[in-house]
Amino acid sequence: MLAVIDIGNTNITLGVFDEDKIVRVWRLSTDISRTEDEYGVFLKNLLKDNNLLNKDIKNAVISSVVVQLTEKIENALKRYFGINALIISHKINSNIKLNTDNPSQIGADRIANACAAAHLYSTPAIVVDFGTATSFDIVNDKKEFIGGIITAGMKIQADALSSNTSKLPKLFIEAPEHVIGRNTIEAMLSGIVRGHAAMIDGLIYECEKELGQKAVIIATGGYSSVIGNYLRRKFDYINPDLTLIGAKLLFDLNR
Repeated sequence: MLAVIDIGNTNITLGVFDEDKIVRVWRLSTDISRTEDEYGVFLKNLLKDNNLLNKDIKNAVISSVVVQLTEKIENALKRYFGINALIISHKINSNIKLNTDNPSQIGADRIANACAAAHLYSTPAIVVDFGTATSFDIVNDKKEFIGGIITAGMKIQADALSSNTSKLPKLFIEAPEHVIGRNTIEAMLSGIVRGHAAMIDGLIYECEKELGQKAVIIATGGYSSVIGNYLRRKFDYINPDLTLIGAKLLFDLNR
């Protein structure tokens, strides 16, 4: 079996693949203060509690945007599982060309998203990834990753409103019923969720204009289901495991 670990700024997603099938997925809070031993013991116990023995995990691949944790988890896998994990970067083999000004600056998750999109769907493709940031990862019809867009995610917007404005409350992001909020929380949710949807509609329009053709639109990440109902241009696909699938594909290409 293969362990796929996607280390994000807010969450760490751990997936276990048996051949091409995802057996289990867990989402954990990202904590840079934990030691490699703490991560090793935690991962070992998590797998054991779910009837997955250490010997079942033969290989691992890591997609990380948190430099402080990449080496810790890499070392934890070596010490507790005897595995040398593949680390995703612009240097490894992939099914796409990284056609940007500085490929070394592309986040591992964005490389994984682009590879999965090119593998699973037709191109050109636009992946909208709802994480701490909301990012657009764009693959053209030549299966080249040509860049994209990165903007503040909905949670960042909500936290910024709450922390920088004394009278506005903290809130849980959920679908707003009305455009015109009848109270403060409704008004905030409308601005964040519906405003985000309007931004996505506009950016997809501009990206397709620049590409010169329609693209397949794929959503992934935690808030994709919340925002989908407010888009004029609906997502063609919602794939919550897209990054994990892309990381698994990259492992297969580099094993």
